[in-house]
Amino acid sequence: MKLFCRQFGSGKPVVILHGLFGLSDNWVTFGRELGEHYSVYIPDLRNHGQSPHSAVFDFPSLENDLAELMDDHGLSEIVLIGHSLGGKTAMYFALQHPGRVKKLVIVDISLRKSPPDREHQQLLNAMIAVDFSSVRSRSDVDNQLKATIKSARLRQFLMKSVYWRDRHSLDWRLNLKGIDENLLSVFEGVNCNGVYRGPALFIRAGLSDYILDGDLAELKMKFPGSEVKTIANASHWVHADAPGEFFNLVKRFLDAG
Repeated sequence: MKLFCRQFGSGKPVVILHGLFGLSDNWVTFGRELGEHYSVYIPDLRNHGQSPHSAVFDFPSLENDLAELMDDHGLSEIVLIGHSLGGKTAMYFALQHPGRVKKLVIVDISLRKSPPDREHQQLLNAMIAVDFSSVRSRSDVDNQLKATIKSARLRQFLMKSVYWRDRHSLDWRLNLKGIDENLLSVFEGVNCNGVYRGPALFIRAGLSDYILDGDLAELKMKFPGSEVKTIANASHWVHADAPGEFFNLVKRFLDAG
């Protein structure tokens, strides 16, 4: 699948994979800053943003999309950064293709299976329930979401995927049907026989439970060259909560060696 991809800067290639319900635009500020030192590629995952939709949405398909993106851009080896679902995809890819990943940065996600919690299903249900036939502005969409999603921050995050389909009609860029039908697949654990022995940095958010102490032994076994750093006052959206500390951690890791 040909993914939509943003590109910034020049130098050694870095690919950044966003999380579930996200899109490449979430990482533009970070990508531009990192692009002062590296060539940064930020794709929209399938069923997200401006990339094509598909009824197939699982780790093998996401892995194949990344391999195709690399081939299309002539990238034999990359630094790979992934957040949440993008982090699981990045781990899966690195374990399957260790020779194509020079360094790995995983942001607030572990290998374990994590069944969709109530929040993810509620967000999905709220988006599916939006009646675009009665919508005349983006604020109308926000008002509909507000009935079930009280967090203004979460609504703002989701609203980034609302676009003008034509001059009169708004819609979701997300393939909500495809995501809903495959939600269990993307919450599966990363089960690969391989081992990635290259340098790996796991960035844990101190205010989330996506990387628990009980996950660390398995991470070390599959990624023996890994280290874990915690950003104490950050939620799951680490790069948005602590952008300076996050950038410095990643930049030091990428520059080392």
